[in-house]
Amino acid sequence: MVMPLVDTASTVDASHAFPLGVSSVRPGSSDGSKSGRANVAVYAPGILTLEIGYLAPGGDWRIQTLPNVTNGVHHGILEGFPIGSRYGFRAAPDGEVLPLSVPTVNFDDYDGDRQPLLLDPYGRAVDQRDGFLTSVRMSSDFDWGADDRLHTPWRNTIIYEAHVRGQSMLHPDIPEPLRGTYAGMAHPAMIEHLTGLGITAVQLLPVHFHLDEPHLQNLGLTNYWGYNTAAFFAPHPGYATRSAQESGPQAVQDEFKGMVKLLHAAGIEVILDVVYNHTAEGGHDGHTVSFRGLGEKKYYRSDDSGKYIDTTGCGNSLNFGEPRVIQLVLDSLRYWVDEFHIDGFRFDLAVTLCRNAANDFDPNHPFLVAVAGDPVLSRVKLIAEPWDVGYGGWQTGRFPGGWVDWNDHYRDALRSFWLADRAAIDAGGQGGSVARLADAMSGSASLFQPSGRSRLASLNFITSHDGFTLADLVSYDRKHNEANGEQNRDGHGDNRSYNHGFEGRTEDETILARRAQTRRNLMASLMISLGVPMITAGDELGRTQQGNNNAYCQDNPLAWVDWTSTPESHAMLRSTKRVIRLRREFLAGQPHDYPVRDAQSYLYWYDQDGEPMTMERWNDPRHRVVQLLLGSDDGQVAGLVVVNGGRDDVRVTLPQVTNDDGVGKRMFELRLTTSDLHDRRQGFRVASGERDLVQANTINIYRT
Repeated sequence: MVMPLVDTASTVDASHAFPLGVSSVRPGSSDGSKSGRANVAVYAPGILTLEIGYLAPGGDWRIQTLPNVTNGVHHGILEGFPIGSRYGFRAAPDGEVLPLSVPTVNFDDYDGDRQPLLLDPYGRAVDQRDGFLTSVRMSSDFDWGADDRLHTPWRNTIIYEAHVRGQSMLHPDIPEPLRGTYAGMAHPAMIEHLTGLGITAVQLLPVHFHLDEPHLQNLGLTNYWGYNTAAFFAPHPGYATRSAQESGPQAVQDEFKGMVKLLHAAGIEVILDVVYNHTAEGGHDGHTVSFRGLGEKKYYRSDDSGKYIDTTGCGNSLNFGEPRVIQLVLDSLRYWVDEFHIDGFRFDLAVTLCRNAANDFDPNHPFLVAVAGDPVLSRVKLIAEPWDVGYGGWQTGRFPGGWVDWNDHYRDALRSFWLADRAAIDAGGQGGSVARLADAMSGSASLFQPSGRSRLASLNFITSHDGFTLADLVSYDRKHNEANGEQNRDGHGDNRSYNHGFEGRTEDETILARRAQTRRNLMASLMISLGVPMITAGDELGRTQQGNNNAYCQDNPLAWVDWTSTPESHAMLRSTKRVIRLRREFLAGQPHDYPVRDAQSYLYWYDQDGEPMTMERWNDPRHRVVQLLLGSDDGQVAGLVVVNGGRDDVRVTLPQVTNDDGVGKRMFELRLTTSDLHDRRQGFRVASGERDLVQANTINIYRT
């Protein structure tokens, strides 16, 4: 479609190069939001003359040259540019202003390689219609009332990783128009589930505006997970209700803010999974929608020959050696905190953000220093995915103070003990010792101590969006990703899973019982470990992806949370609630700094005979029973965890502990066992120094 073009003459004006993006003119001038007058500034060092094309609501497309350039920032003042205006940028042909004699411009001539207008890197919304993308001028008005960020302490935090769309698409108690939306995420039925479970924070998979990769489009698939960001300030409109989408970007933004407000009112923080390591423009042959067209050599990392340096596996890496890129990310983060009341961020492939000029990870990288010194960002939750795909990409434990790392050491240790070892034992072989499990459950102190951080720097997880679900970990030995269209070549091969004797779905009650018990062991281990626990959405219900461990492109029931109530899902939910409640009760009775200080004063390890663990026992794979006595710095005993990872039931002698007055034996009350005897044995009391039954491959948890 050819639209009429009005060429607005441009001369040097009183515009300014800061802030970047679209802003009202400086104080003392007319109100830009009402008059349609605005300051526009964009960093485009690769362009000699930059034009802005814009369409006010109900008007015609106009084009104007931004007349001023300051250190690579093109800026100018626009008239007739009110809230709701669509706009984008383009380089003037041959660096010249289009002459007035050019009567039309075909903004819809999108050839698949380059769109006619480039998105504003600071655009607050993206409109996708008429065959191309445009940024949209937005208002920040919203009635927040008394809402503010919650500042839940790390030690009390329980994270629930969820996908906005997949979380509610199949929920029977959520009205159909709200399913799969921001509004659905904050529906009373969803909030009731989260609060009843004991969740304190939802960590949402990417909600920034993203695009689908070309190869997925060719396969008829989409990037369901959303790790392909095209605009760092814009919420993804596809997760809003249809009515909000039809009403426009302002309604989409308001629905998102309404979700945050309602979750906060329920005591639930909102953490965003953010992708600043690369953009949706891909490699050199990818689409040009913004950054590449404005200043490719500044926005992306490249070598001396001009080839992209890709440490993300996605075709490009943002250049965090460029101050303007760091500024872009800091401004984006601050915008989400200030304007959307976001409580924290999980940084995808965070190592890429911290690579220096030599392409090495630098824990003192300017980006990390800037975040630490920022009065807004230094006070929110910062979570690193501490690896990328480049050389030296594994950096778990090396991020600085103020950050919490996804702990893959923890994930692998628990999977090995409860799954891979169990498979070996069931096959007549031998598993590993309890040493690695104990180190992980006690917070991986040696991993985080060199960075000056405590055990609370360990974000503990067994599953995440990337990989098998908890139910699939105990049901499949191999990945089954055929539906992804890559001949099952994608996804992780090292899953440390165990199908318990049959691959996939089965009606064998013995196998089902063994799988359920292992799931309970894993969830209980997660909740009694030192550090910050994270549950993947649906694991509390036994959600399956039918063995697909890379469902990034499966926007369908395979990847959505299944809310169908079955005896199996009900039992798993009850067990998960029970162990979360135990964790919260235990922490409520501990010192405020627990376990920030040296946790050796809180942790005591014993063997099955109630004797202190020896080095020989720690490293002997034949001894797979260990007792963890949890105390506090005033010498009081608060709880006991007994792990039996062996094939046989064991009579365990509880450690010798006296009462607080030093007279008489301490009594331990069994609060939870992951065995099938829980309902019968809960509340059973045992004196210290006496013996109690711990069934094979189970955990007993006692309180004093």
